[in-house]
Amino acid sequence: MSQTDEKRSFKDQAMAVLENVIDPELAVDIVNLGLIYGIDLDDQGLCTVTMTLTIAGCPLTDYLNEAIAEELMAFDEVNEVKINLVWEPAWSIDKMSREAKLELGIH
Repeated sequence: MSQTDEKRSFKDQAMAVLENVIDPELAVDIVNLGLIYGIDLDDQGLCTVTMTLTIAGCPLTDYLNEAIAEELMAFDEVNEVKINLVWEPAWSIDKMSREAKLELGIH
């Protein structure tokens, strides 16, 4: 397996476990909300999660960061988790999965 395949495989696995991180205000996971923009793992085991929040100043930032780190640190190859919080592109309901929209009653 090439290094690219290993990283893609890790990203898929990481996205799957991040579905366990539920936004308590919306009761939908952060992956289906469309908050995760990218996940990278370097050779030293640093996992960088590029993400946004539904609103600036979200009171759940610390909770979400801790929950994300807890899920990703379960991987043997992850030694550290860094959250790269970005505001561009801005989050909108268009980033949500179909399932998340249905759960929240958005059509």
